[in-house]
Amino acid sequence: MTLQDELEHKEQWTKVSQQELDGMLDRHEAFVGSRRDGERMQAGMHDLSYLDLSGRNLSRAELTGAVLTHANLQGTTLDDAILFAADLRFTDMTKASLIRSDLRGACLAGADLSGAMMNDVDMRDGVLLRSAAEGGDMAPLKHDNGTAGMEKTTIKGADMTRAKVSANLIVQTDLTDCILKNASFKGANLSMSNLTGCNLEGADFSNANLSGAIFHGTVFSGTILDNADLTGADMIGAMFENMDFSKVNLSAAHIAKTLADMDIKIKDVVIKHGQWVNTNGKEGARADLSKMDMSGESLQNVNLSAADLSFAVLKGANLSKSEFLMTDFSFADMRGAILARADLRGVKMSRANLTGANLVGATFGEVTIALRAGGSAWRASLENAKLCRAMLNGAVMTNMDLVGADFRGADLRDANLSGSMLMDADFTDADLRGANFTKTDQRGTKGLPNKFEDDEDEDEK
Repeated sequence: MTLQDELEHKEQWTKVSQQELDGMLDRHEAFVGSRRDGERMQAGMHDLSYLDLSGRNLSRAELTGAVLTHANLQGTTLDDAILFAADLRFTDMTKASLIRSDLRGACLAGADLSGAMMNDVDMRDGVLLRSAAEGGDMAPLKHDNGTAGMEKTTIKGADMTRAKVSANLIVQTDLTDCILKNASFKGANLSMSNLTGCNLEGADFSNANLSGAIFHGTVFSGTILDNADLTGADMIGAMFENMDFSKVNLSAAHIAKTLADMDIKIKDVVIKHGQWVNTNGKEGARADLSKMDMSGESLQNVNLSAADLSFAVLKGANLSKSEFLMTDFSFADMRGAILARADLRGVKMSRANLTGANLVGATFGEVTIALRAGGSAWRASLENAKLCRAMLNGAVMTNMDLVGADFRGADLRDANLSGSMLMDADFTDADLRGANFTKTDQRGTKGLPNKFEDDEDEDEK
């Protein structure tokens, strides 16, 4: 860019100071509140880069073509705002509300939208035309080195229900735990993006580029994948319901293999693993059943302690009364599995899906590892696991990691959770009669009655 081009480029935007912006924000909030001194914010083609707009109400604000690079928009309300062709690169928009906002043609590269509310947001392609300096011809607006889309954007845990993202560029974007129900991604480029734990119910990815994308623990329910490119996509641990794969090629994607596909006999694996456990690894072989589809298999009364079952599909499998000390079940699909009275001390079930599973009388908690310098406690983990409608009656879940676990509608009657970390766990509609919550860390939890919160306060005193 020549010096003359740079001068013309900068003249397109009106630079605003923090003090001027604060006045605009005050007047706009008065406008939103229908007060006399209110005035709608008209900041189209304004330069608000590096300024602080956090926590303010910018509903219905006009920000077409505005530059907001590196601005602070944490917790800002931008419902129904117009951000058409805005430059939002490296903007902090964590927990912002962008419901029904117009983000067509906006550049979001490097921005952080973690936890944002983005229901019905419009993020389709769009080009803002401006009069050229000479001749009056129309030319597209261009931000410095900025391209519309979400390249390397972080959108963890955002709610993008019914969002329109068709034909957009979303390369290498982190969409972990996003709610994308009924969203439209027709023709979008999501190559190398991370969609771990996303809810894609009813979403449309027809003709989308999903090559190299990660779908661990992702829910596909009625999702449209017609003519999508899934080359190299990692779909191991993904959950499929009511899907039509007739118009998509899954051969180049990574999916779980069945025991028959791998010519593996589960009995032989269990026997060799037992030898490996009993001889401290001198004989036999550690069971590696990761990424295997064992739906409906019977693994009752077996010892698979310290085995690797990460990303395994165990829907409806019977694992009751078995020993799984320090076994890795992370990202496993265990919907409807039976683990009643199983020994799960020190187990790793991070992001496992145990929806509707039977865990009655199961034992979690710590396991002590003997070391030369003394013993060490290995905690069980259900971090970010889904246990909706699971049966956990009488389960022992003491001193374990339950951060972000989803217990909605679960039966936890007489379960013992004392000493466990429950931060951000959801207990909405769970049956908690007789459950023990003493000395638990309940910060950010949902659905816990005041009784349990009061008990925690008394313990701290």
